Amino acid sequence: MPHSLSPYIVGLTGGIGSGKSAAAAAFARLGAEVVDTDAIAHELTAPGGAAMPAIRKEFGDEVVAANGALDRAVMRRMAFSDGQIRSRLEAILHPMIRIAADRRCASSLSPYVVLVVPLLLESGNYRQRVHRLLVVDVSESTQVARVVGRSAMKENDVRAIMATQASRAERLAAADDVIDNEGDLAALRQQVEALHRRYLAHAGAR
Repeated sequence: MPHSLSPYIVGLTGGIGSGKSAAAAAFARLGAEVVDTDAIAHELTAPGGAAMPAIRKEFGDEVVAANGALDRAVMRRMAFSDGQIRSRLEAILHPMIRIAADRRCASSLSPYVVLVVPLLLESGNYRQRVHRLLVVDVSESTQVARVVGRSAMKENDVRAIMATQASRAERLAAADDVIDNEGDLAALRQQVEALHRRYLAHAGAR
């Protein structure tokens, strides 16, 4: 469990296409600090990003775009077709992401922090670093439909990514709190507002 002096941390997770970003944005609207590990990963792999020298050394120039950023399409194809490549990429990125996320959480002045980690359950030690685990939940068919609808990915590609993530049942079994995101944005925000009040109370009661 996180140190009592650290801010109260809510770990937010969910499968691809579940609506984690929309939920995080709803918390941010209410004044909660959001630390998004995907955003940190993008910073690390942007042109001049801190992870790029190690990634270039490990995988070669083919994964580096002309502007010096990570070529995400090439890297994604390689990583999802070969588990060893994915592990090598994670070995570079995950420690750097953890350090940056911990630093941002520790420096927060918000009553509580929403730490968004897509692979929270798959990254063992994250569970020890959050006070509550919040899962954004939708059916698998909704996940596929949303991702196909918002990107150029095909259903098979989406399902391949889902196969590398914890199952819906595993996420729900681990959750302290669940947002049902099968509805519209108003329904999502209503659930977030109730959780916001609960987390403020939890944070204040420590």
